[in-house]
Amino acid sequence: MRDLSRLYNEHFGLSERPFSLLPDPDFLYWAPPHRKAYTMLEYGIAAHSPITMITGEIGSGKTTLVRKLLDDMPQDFSVGLISNAQGDRGELLHWVLMSLDLPVEPGLSYVQLFKQFQTFLIDEYAAGRRTALIFDEAQNLSPLALEELRMFSNINADKDQLLQLILVGQPELRDLVRQPILQQFAQRIAAEFHLRALTAEEADEYILHRLRHAGADREIIDGEARHLIHLAGRGIPRLINQLCDYALVYAFSEDRPLADAALVREVLEDRRQSGVFAAVTGGGAEAALGLPHPAQGWSAPAPGPGPAGGGWDRPAPAHGGRDASGHASGGEPTSSSGPSSQDGAQGDPNMFHGVWDRNG
Repeated sequence: MRDLSRLYNEHFGLSERPFSLLPDPDFLYWAPPHRKAYTMLEYGIAAHSPITMITGEIGSGKTTLVRKLLDDMPQDFSVGLISNAQGDRGELLHWVLMSLDLPVEPGLSYVQLFKQFQTFLIDEYAAGRRTALIFDEAQNLSPLALEELRMFSNINADKDQLLQLILVGQPELRDLVRQPILQQFAQRIAAEFHLRALTAEEADEYILHRLRHAGADREIIDGEARHLIHLAGRGIPRLINQLCDYALVYAFSEDRPLADAALVREVLEDRRQSGVFAAVTGGGAEAALGLPHPAQGWSAPAPGPGPAGGGWDRPAPAHGGRDASGHASGGEPTSSSGPSSQDGAQGDPNMFHGVWDRNG
């Protein structure tokens, strides 16, 4: 069998695959909503916020931000990551202890397990370390589980917060914490943000950024194709990645140096009957996106040019990031006007996904 990965990269002059679906902080593009979401995560850590909450639709880049945060976390932190935690009161505490690499002896009562957890927090604090728990897919937690987390956050030493909670999840998490039974929990959320979808201009830069990072030195996906990808992908990074990857595979299979809009329409036509894009292109969505009806196919011209000023030769903007010491570099995410905010630009909500292996 041919080494298609190597041949694919050589065909386009790339050093690596630019549109993998795996969350990779090295490819992180600091679009305005992601800058603000990451700033909110940093703010929550720096301000010792009891609870920080980040929400967004599936595929919006939440896991990538979490992985970036884990890379940048101060050395004086013990961090536990819990993904898809479910179950009753005792099971949640088991998840927490395991995420912190604490042994869980069989047969111990809830009181004994809680005592073990509390002792760990106090010992870490005495050693000059702080503890944070990150809950991915937190929309799966029950109201009782969230109330239990609130009780965990009450463990403190004088004025110092011994435990900080970071909840990351889909929009249902916001609806969950608005329930009257969780009023006390909601009042302890000191920092929050909701990711929206990328605008056309942001998506255009997002695609170009990933191509440049993968070693591209020329245009590989043209402006009209990028515009169509943004529309069909609804500004959702994961869907944009899928469409870009398909377009490049199609171009490679036909020995074409450039993926154009006609090729993207071919991808969408082939994907119409299966997969996530069946939902994108069905139920009158074409009219909403300015695209042809399913009966007409995808052969009609794309609705207008791409973002104004778009193009491969446009200088790449400064992208936010951190140096090895954790300090901000050029294009650092800017803080919102307060500890709780939502990006005001127009667009669909953005999304987040995935599981972080703490020991990976």
